[in-house]
Amino acid sequence: MIQGSCLCGDVRFEVDGPFREAHHCHCSQCRKSHGAAFATYACARSKDVRVVAGEVGIKSFRSSPPVRRSFCVCCGSRLFFQHDAAPQLIFVATGALDGAVASALPIDAHAYVGSKADWWAIHDDLVQNDGQRPEYGG
Repeated sequence: MIQGSCLCGDVRFEVDGPFREAHHCHCSQCRKSHGAAFATYACARSKDVRVVAGEVGIKSFRSSPPVRRSFCVCCGSRLFFQHDAAPQLIFVATGALDGAVASALPIDAHAYVGSKADWWAIHDDLVQNDGQRPEYGG
């Protein structure tokens, strides 16, 4: 069982089962919401993610027509996003995962490299998608 939480600890969640993939997203919305060069998300089946505490403290909003992002209303931690093209999936912000889980994530690609921060250079051999990953309509 993989566990995660927000910065203040009000929201806690569990992920049952492995992540299907993980990627670094360089889109301007991820950069702004995370305050970093990119955000890393791990993809799981929606039915395998459950909030175990603080569900009333989660706020969601549409950051673009097909994407809904969720965060903790108390501390602002980014938690999840869902894409209308794949409602059976949920993307978990890896920074919200507890423990050393992130070191074992199946990170295999970069998304939205076409709009990455000009001050950031990618120095790995992962697949670089100009837009979103092809399996999600890119």
